[in-house]
Amino acid sequence: MEELNLPAYAVQVKQADDNFYIFDFIRRKYLVLTPEEWVRQHFIHYLVQHLQYPKGLISPERGLKYNTLNKRTDICVFDTAGQVSMLVECKATSIKITETTIRQATTYNQNIRAKYVVLTNGLEHYCWQVDFKNNTVFPLASIPVYQQV
Repeated sequence: MEELNLPAYAVQVKQADDNFYIFDFIRRKYLVLTPEEWVRQHFIHYLVQHLQYPKGLISPERGLKYNTLNKRTDICVFDTAGQVSMLVECKATSIKITETTIRQATTYNQNIRAKYVVLTNGLEHYCWQVDFKNNTVFPLASIPVYQQV
């Protein structure tokens, strides 16, 4: 897998039946290793190990009902009141961050109403703070540490 613009960690990968699997320490199980899963697992470790987000507040691949469609968010980070405070959408490194990918994340957030939206392909990371009351979005220079959210 490709090197990412995220801190390295002790990745646990195994091979079985012609497939590679990566260990998800939040769900405590091995998942099929895809380019997007590679980014998702690295970003989860970044949130927990470097930005001090409690792993108990992180939910990978959470279901989302959008109109009549069933979708999945990549990572939801909850606050202590049980509300989603951050929505993270992960893309494979081969996927460029474009207006289309930004629109996907912001569309999901219309239902979720997270205060922060993050979009990453493992190489580039973008974060916005959303103010639903004033209907404004502010780009942030970096992803806030847990104590700031």
